Amino acid sequence: MTPGTECPSLPRLAFDWPTGADFSDVITREWLVTNGRGGYASGTVARCNTRRYHGLFIPGMEKRGRTVMLARLSEHAMVEGRTYRLDAEERADGTQVAEGPTLLRGFHLDGLVPHWIYQVGEARLQRKLALVHGEDTLVVLWEHLSGPEVTLRLRPFPALRMHDDKLHHTLLEPVVHLRGARVEMQATDHAPPMRMRIYSPCSVPFVSLSETSTPQFFRVEKSRGYDYEETLTSPGCFECTLRPGEHLALGVTTEDWTILERDPVETLKLEYERERRLLVRVPEEARAGVPARLVLAADQFIIDPMRPADDAWARAVGQDARSVIAGYHWFTDWGRDTMISLEGLTLCTGRPRTAAAILRTFQHYVRDGLLPNLFPEGGHEGLYHTADATMWFFHAVDRYLEHTKDHELLRDFYPTMASIIEHHQRGTRHNIRIDPADGLLTQGQEGYQLTWMDAKVDGWVVTPRRGKPVEINALWFNALRLMVEWSERLGKDARPYAAAAEKAYASFNRRFWNAPEACLFDVVDGEDGRDDPAVRPNQVFSISLKYPVLRRDKWEPVLEKVRRELLTPVGLRSLAPGHTDYKPKYDGDLRARDAAYHQGTVWGWLIGHYVDATLKVNTDKTAARALLKGLEEHLEHSGVGQISEIFDATEPYRPRGCVAQAWSVAEALRVFLKTGVH
Repeated sequence: MTPGTECPSLPRLAFDWPTGADFSDVITREWLVTNGRGGYASGTVARCNTRRYHGLFIPGMEKRGRTVMLARLSEHAMVEGRTYRLDAEERADGTQVAEGPTLLRGFHLDGLVPHWIYQVGEARLQRKLALVHGEDTLVVLWEHLSGPEVTLRLRPFPALRMHDDKLHHTLLEPVVHLRGARVEMQATDHAPPMRMRIYSPCSVPFVSLSETSTPQFFRVEKSRGYDYEETLTSPGCFECTLRPGEHLALGVTTEDWTILERDPVETLKLEYERERRLLVRVPEEARAGVPARLVLAADQFIIDPMRPADDAWARAVGQDARSVIAGYHWFTDWGRDTMISLEGLTLCTGRPRTAAAILRTFQHYVRDGLLPNLFPEGGHEGLYHTADATMWFFHAVDRYLEHTKDHELLRDFYPTMASIIEHHQRGTRHNIRIDPADGLLTQGQEGYQLTWMDAKVDGWVVTPRRGKPVEINALWFNALRLMVEWSERLGKDARPYAAAAEKAYASFNRRFWNAPEACLFDVVDGEDGRDDPAVRPNQVFSISLKYPVLRRDKWEPVLEKVRRELLTPVGLRSLAPGHTDYKPKYDGDLRARDAAYHQGTVWGWLIGHYVDATLKVNTDKTAARALLKGLEEHLEHSGVGQISEIFDATEPYRPRGCVAQAWSVAEALRVFLKTGVH
């Protein structure tokens, strides 16, 4: 920390229940802890798993991807002859074991570290946990705060399966090695062993006493149309008695045993210190309140991608490899999401070196003029089925340069950006090319979803949008104008880019204006040569980007159309009500959900560019800031301290999809700061 810099306090997000929590309330609030490598721990405040993705220890593993090593801990507290169950479960037979929430007196996030406060008889206990940043290690700490002595019994239930695999229906029996207070568990498929150690004031061996759970019921999985029951076996338990002021800790790792020789209390202190340092880096107005909460939320998406090939080239150029997890729990790193999120996640949080590392990581993977759409779970090579991620790359590089004035990066990137333009003008994969007749970008291939509206299920591309989509052409024009700017800055010939931009501008304004609706077509020259009049939020980008492609006299009617038909308290609808394909809710099985994904469902990230566009026609920052109120309130729901991926299109705008989405957080933070409200 810089000498003389005041250490900011960590933001606290707190819930208190003087007489115990309501199970129906705390089971819908989820917490998330991450480790900067793609691994995470997550569950509900109720301590009842409702998803296959819930677990206390889910590290990312090379070639395997993220793996649920430790699914849960069954925790019992014995006080003055009575036994209390601290965790909770829902069983396949309909039984709810929910004593834990009735004992819960408080839950809070101090920074990113979750804390639970329990009242067990006359005793009071605190429980908190953290993952070690940059490492596959978990620490869970129990502290005896007051009252009579308490005996804690901790029973681990390993799962040792990929986090998106089918659930266990036959008993998993890992190989177990006992070493006193240490235990090692390993599945039979050559995965790294999971090592555990207990830290306690008394001598605590691991008691080898196997127990099989009743079939567990995962309510969210059932609602999403997936298998939803799992049976696990615990090979034994730890038991220890605590007096007031004493603590008990459990360490879990897939690293070497020496990792667990560290003091768990010190490990937690170091995590708090790491989070404080994140706040030292940011502008003063982002060190408290909602912006500070979003700064910490943003940190959870930035990762070392754990691809050995990345490490090799990064070392060669003296650069760290970095990427962005698009959303928790199931997304990996996606090119589009990363480029849209870059400014909010890194540049608004005082992390320009991380921003440069992310840009260089993706530059390394440019192929045939395209940025990768995504990297599959556990995979090392990208998939390139996207027409817009590459155009967002230009936007992200521009935002980086605006913040940093890093001319060296511009010089390094210029040949790549010029090559991308050339590939698009010549034509590249999936029929992504510039139409020489009008200079607009067209794309589309049967069976592929190439825009951000990319739902596909069982071979059905829900919103194919083949042709010339409005936002892709707004991005294309922006990229051309940026090339003019960069060429002039570097003393290179800007005339070809200026001519291409002029042609695209004239064609865009001639082709996309839908006069009867006083807004823009969503796609022109689409299926069978038709223009698509669907009212979608994609037209906002024709105004919001640095170089708007839409003529100035059309801005107000477009924004009025979007405000009237698409704006909600938590973002923009993806399709206006009244359209035959409009879906007001995102629920049901995979096919039903994908049918609604971009057909009305609200996307939180879109609020960022809507605010950008509105501020271009009305500089009232107070009015713009009011547009964020719904997302601010949402921080206390669903993924606590995070912003969800999507929401239903009608009241009460129920959060759906990922409970933590990178571009939702990034764009909210960016416009919180832009609107100047502390």
